[in-house]
Amino acid sequence: MKTNLLFLCATVAAAFALSFSVPSPAAPNPTPAPAAAAAAPAPAPEPHPEIRGALESLRKARFHLDHAAHDFGGHRVEALKATDEAIRQLQLCLEFDR
Repeated sequence: MKTNLLFLCATVAAAFALSFSVPSPAAPNPTPAPAAAAAAPAPAPEPHPEIRGALESLRKARFHLDHAAHDFGGHRVEALKATDEAIRQLQLCLEFDR
């Protein structure tokens, strides 16, 4: 039983960790041509795409846990609580950033 819960927690943690991208060094940026400078500015990148991706992964994992045919050796309820708490914490992070 403990092994199943440990496996489930490790799977959720791995999904969370894999949703973060590793930053790569920036390529040298050549000086833009004058015509390009007059073009409309590019839209700002989405703030915290890794956190939003983690939220999406956690929500999908929660859905699958909730709709599974079995209870994972009695650990489904506890896993759902932990997933709900992780989702809540990430939502609070995004709210605080505004």
